[in-house]
Amino acid sequence: MSLVIRDATAADHAAILRLNLESEHLLSPMDAARLVHLDGQAAYHRVVQDGDGVVAFLLVFREGADYDSPNYGWFAERYDRFLYVDRVAVAASHQGQRLGVALYEDLFAFARGQAITTVTCEFYSKPLNEASQRFHARFGFREVGTQWLPDSRKQVSLQVASI
Repeated sequence: MSLVIRDATAADHAAILRLNLESEHLLSPMDAARLVHLDGQAAYHRVVQDGDGVVAFLLVFREGADYDSPNYGWFAERYDRFLYVDRVAVAASHQGQRLGVALYEDLFAFARGQAITTVTCEFYSKPLNEASQRFHARFGFREVGTQWLPDSRKQVSLQVASI
């Protein structure tokens, strides 16, 4: 297996949409138009390629992005300089191969290169996404707040890691 982490391109969008749909129970829905917009706003949008196929992606924004997410907005109101992990997805066929770890290690290296010391994210706390909670704890994320999603029965844990 030859795995490569590289910048996402427009040619990857179909695969990214499939991965997002596969994990939509944990992520926000995203259609092609939304992906084009988010890709244009992203500070970091990378994929893991396995041979000819994209098997994982990570989409991240900086402060000042044109993004209407209430979770991103929560961080933007409180932090002057940050990276916000919007979504990460790994194909079911590649779960357990540490691709999320590889992407986060790459992201943290990117943050250090940009002299950004705060990385933010959120995950569902009600109902609890235990896998995401464990994953983020390994990277030093800690809860700095919670909020209920609009028109939802889901609550998120708002998390920050210092680099």
